[in-house]
Amino acid sequence: MSEDAAVLARRLDTSFIGHPAGLGWLSFCEFWERFSYYGMQALLVLYMTHSLLHPGHVEHVVGFGPFRRVVEGIYGAGLSPQALASTIFGLYAGFVYLTPIGGGLLADRFLGRTRTVALGAALMALGHFLMAFEASFLLALFCLLIGVGCFKGNIATQVGDLYGPGDARRADAFQIFLFTVQIAVIASPFVCGTLGQVYGWHYGFGAAGVGMLIGLTIYLMGRSRFPVEQPIRRDAAAPPRPPLSRADAIRITVLIALLPVLAVALVGNQEIFNAYLVWGEANYQLVFFGKTMPITWILSFGSIISAATIALSVAFWRWWGTRWTEPDEITKVSLGVMLGSTAPLLLAGAAAIIAASHQKVGLGWAIAFEVVNDFGFANVFPVAIALYSRAAPKGLTGLMVGFFYLHLFMGNLFVGWLGGLLEKMPATSFWLMHTGLMLGAAAVLLVVRFTAGKILAPAYDAPIDEELAEAVA
Repeated sequence: MSEDAAVLARRLDTSFIGHPAGLGWLSFCEFWERFSYYGMQALLVLYMTHSLLHPGHVEHVVGFGPFRRVVEGIYGAGLSPQALASTIFGLYAGFVYLTPIGGGLLADRFLGRTRTVALGAALMALGHFLMAFEASFLLALFCLLIGVGCFKGNIATQVGDLYGPGDARRADAFQIFLFTVQIAVIASPFVCGTLGQVYGWHYGFGAAGVGMLIGLTIYLMGRSRFPVEQPIRRDAAAPPRPPLSRADAIRITVLIALLPVLAVALVGNQEIFNAYLVWGEANYQLVFFGKTMPITWILSFGSIISAATIALSVAFWRWWGTRWTEPDEITKVSLGVMLGSTAPLLLAGAAAIIAASHQKVGLGWAIAFEVVNDFGFANVFPVAIALYSRAAPKGLTGLMVGFFYLHLFMGNLFVGWLGGLLEKMPATSFWLMHTGLMLGAAAVLLVVRFTAGKILAPAYDAPIDEELAEAVA
């Protein structure tokens, strides 16, 4: 089957809720990978703040002395356990999104996507199990970083490769893909968080490792439904890569220039697993049906809301598309950031009430924060990754998707530093700062939309070659 015929075959495949069957397998694999990732991440800051970074524990971590000196050389000496935990979390969460560049190159040049994703899943499983031991904490983080680098960008690229450039289902597919992530974030804090906080930190990390092994199994079972990969040729007879056109170069430049803007745009959302947990544990009334619940449960409640907002967002844009022209991706992203910027504003309001009354606030504030944040986020991350996977020049998709994750690398490093300010400034000012940063990013995105929007505009509804369609059928 020719390449054009293969693309059209995938376009005509609607066996998974209107999408190719491969989307189902990739989404279920992503569910378990995100279960393991977010299960560990829900515990990481709390584990470091309450246990690992205190005397009697931190001495057991192999290589932590030199590592701490490097961190404090960058961020300042004398960091408290909370500030140090926030910084380490920011570094880890940031580098998680830097390593996909190497993973994209490894897949594009050497192993291919399927082998690279499988390797990443195996390394992640190993990293989660190593987290069960204090001594191997830094080694565990290293395995997780390399594993996510191999896994994350390449599985997202495989989702994009299920669709041709003119297939309008692409953004919809990434929202469905992210929906499975939200289901995982619902389950993982309940399972891993409860095991970690109630029965012992290391039980929670072990459960994350089991989830990753399940994800690897699902991925290997469904690989026959993934996009067919072109053979990787390393000999001298391999055809040279076509030179970039002027339009390709302009698109790449604009996409790279947008990365720091997207990094700032997501500070409110990325703070959820960092300082927000510490602030929420101290300021929310966490009594649930007469018992004090672990703070990690709030992540699960939030993810239920997040899954609903993504589903509603997908339904809304499908309804909109039947009546009017669907906005391009950068317009959706701009709208999402503007909406999401009001979420930390709600936390600022809660902090002002706490300061005035000296009483904790109810969980209604947490629910309101999640609803607003998640409606915004549903139109930022999945839509932005759809933009990068579509606009990337042919043959550079894996690399460009890897570059896309750089905005999360920059954003999480930034959030790690911001989280350390929680102890140094009033909480009201802390959350207002997040709102201001996000509104500034939204303003820049709108400027790009009106000055360079045509460069990134999609070409939806490409005509179908009827003869080719009959041949594929």
